Amino acid sequence: MENEKKIESYVVVHNIAKRHNVGTLARSATAFGVSELILVGRRDFNAFGSHGSTSHVRFRHFHSLSDAKNFLKERDCDICGVEITENAMAVNQHPFKRSTAFLLGNEGTGLSAKECEICDFFVYIPQYGCGTASLNVTVAASIVLHHFGAWAEFPERSREGNKYVVAERPTKQGKRNYCMESAESIAEERKLKKENASNGFFDEIGKEESPSNLLDTLFAG
Repeated sequence: MENEKKIESYVVVHNIAKRHNVGTLARSATAFGVSELILVGRRDFNAFGSHGSTSHVRFRHFHSLSDAKNFLKERDCDICGVEITENAMAVNQHPFKRSTAFLLGNEGTGLSAKECEICDFFVYIPQYGCGTASLNVTVAASIVLHHFGAWAEFPERSREGNKYVVAERPTKQGKRNYCMESAESIAEERKLKKENASNGFFDEIGKEESPSNLLDTLFAG
């Protein structure tokens, strides 16, 4: 582990089929010390299942996976795909080296080829029972984030009775369930809209994935 630098974890939300899973992901993210939850494509999200935890984790928005990748690489962060691939390592082996962003696949189809391309390595969650082929994306996220937190030696939160102590809710910033950005980011978005007027403002989406179709695909269900 690199003791000289602060170890951080991120969750990248790109192609989650059920929108309410984002709220539950946020709850797991706050429980296991995630620094930021990164939304790719669509800004708004459903906070169902978050139990107020969305106020305690930072949301950041990017138009494309490559933009998200560039942001993470600037922070010396590995990108880990949570998927059973030929070279995937068991998450309980803790194959981590530095700050890591976790990209989880769609509940039905897993990680797409485009998503796999930005990953530096892959982990999978060993299963021991015979009753299901895969886990719900929020359950998988909880297991993986817990393992990373244990490896990174994140300090355990203090407890009161049979519950963990919840911090005071930060001052509310921006619109509810909507990822706000800085003036600089908004200016960049306007620029992208003009440059990509024919294909919408998702700069890496091909013509076969129009913005209207993408919005239905990203958070359908």
